[in-house]
Amino acid sequence: MFKLFRYISIFLMTACLLFGCHAWTATELKRPPLKVEFASFVGEYPGLIAQEKGFFKAQGVDVELVYKRYTQLERANFSAGKYDGISLSLGSFIILSATNPDIQGVMLIDESTGADVVVAQSQIKTVADLKGKKLGANLGGFSEVFVTEMLKIANLTSDDVNLVKSEAFEIPQRLKNNSIQAGHTWEPYLSKAIKLGGHILFTSKQTPGFILDMIVFRGETIRDRPEDIRAFVRGWLQAITYWKANVQEGKAIISKALEIPGNTISLEGINLTDLGENQKFFQSSNPNSIYKTAKIYADFFIRSGNVTRIPELKSLFNSSFLNPPS
Repeated sequence: MFKLFRYISIFLMTACLLFGCHAWTATELKRPPLKVEFASFVGEYPGLIAQEKGFFKAQGVDVELVYKRYTQLERANFSAGKYDGISLSLGSFIILSATNPDIQGVMLIDESTGADVVVAQSQIKTVADLKGKKLGANLGGFSEVFVTEMLKIANLTSDDVNLVKSEAFEIPQRLKNNSIQAGHTWEPYLSKAIKLGGHILFTSKQTPGFILDMIVFRGETIRDRPEDIRAFVRGWLQAITYWKANVQEGKAIISKALEIPGNTISLEGINLTDLGENQKFFQSSNPNSIYKTAKIYADFFIRSGNVTRIPELKSLFNSSFLNPPS
């Protein structure tokens, strides 16, 4: 009788442990997915590959990617807490931080080395020809700084042109209807603009290290879900490695996900920054560090009156998620 009682006790204890573990696992799996916004730029596409190939889940996090088309609206939604993370150019991140000091960039995802372009109507042969013309750019972000830098190289200023607020996807049609004579855009919109008679006037190859894109998370998510962010970063970096080794398959995944032609997806003019490059960019002692470039943007936005105050730059970047867990 004693042996029977002992076996029953062991059975009950084991069952409790099993069910307890099961309940704990179920609770863990009930964490909501990280909601991260992205736009239609090639440097942001590794997220789609990570999702399709299961890299995020394999690293231990569920991710919901949300495609954003109207950037100003979606940045407002991010600020309002509707999303955990967002892909932003460095310049746009700096300007958003002026009203959202509790956000941090955790990873650099790409460096534009020719993928960003200013495309122009056929009669505009040189940047100097833009004098007195209408130039489309997404004002108040990195786009404005980029076209201003282009003008500076040609010994012009923004006072020499008429800047027109335009989203990248609007550029082809605006060129066609002559509401602008040139504009800043990228693929897949560049191919459309060229089909409509436009040509490339200037590219980010002429401004090395100037256009960088990041993944930015809200402070609340960073504090509450650090391991999920770490897993997200690992999954994204894994996707970069995979795409570089499987270019055509990567293109096919992206083409299907966004319903865009595969021939508009190209890694030309873009450097997808891997782990080692990330760690170098985040070193403040590096002459090409992200802090140096961030200061260029910050100074521009303060001078232009877009913002009156920007948080301490070092507080805006958090490289801890690039390091293995301690």
